[in-house]
Amino acid sequence: MNLPNKLTVSRFVLTIAFLVCMFSQVPYYATLALLLFSLASLTDYFDGKIARRDKLITNFGILMDPLADKILVCSAFIAFLGLNWIQSWMVVIVVARELAITGLRLLAASKNVVLAAERYGKHKTISQIVAIIAILVEHSYRDWGPVGPTIFGFHIAGKPWVEWFMPISLWLAVVLTFVSGWLYLWRNRRLYLEDM
Repeated sequence: MNLPNKLTVSRFVLTIAFLVCMFSQVPYYATLALLLFSLASLTDYFDGKIARRDKLITNFGILMDPLADKILVCSAFIAFLGLNWIQSWMVVIVVARELAITGLRLLAASKNVVLAAERYGKHKTISQIVAIIAILVEHSYRDWGPVGPTIFGFHIAGKPWVEWFMPISLWLAVVLTFVSGWLYLWRNRRLYLEDM
């Protein structure tokens, strides 16, 4: 197994550790979850970068890399829902979009068509990662001694700036998730309309 694929597999392991941490609620669980999620996000960046640089692209990586991304992001949103940190309809949009696009790609593969990732999808992924990190920071920065409140706790219009940034980043992620999914389904509609 090459290094990019090992990084992809490690993302599955980090996702499990992230979920255990979130639901066990050990001391400083939000901080630990933030570290685990950030590390998993870095593996996403580096596995693709290394695979392209060293020409180590494999069928395993093509299939499992986006799947690992979707499982990581959906797991985080579902965990936040379980802790009442976000609204359920937001999670439905995120999970439904990922399932719909995965289904479309499987349908395309059955017809020997390869659907490439689009620019909107990459922006969507970045916005989701930023939103998840912002949510975790908002729930953990007070545990970091004086460093956390100094960096994330200074007030803008009466409350810490992170409490303004988090909902904005979350809304942006949900909107981009919906729009990118709709555009992807619309642009590739011939794949499923011809079977209806």
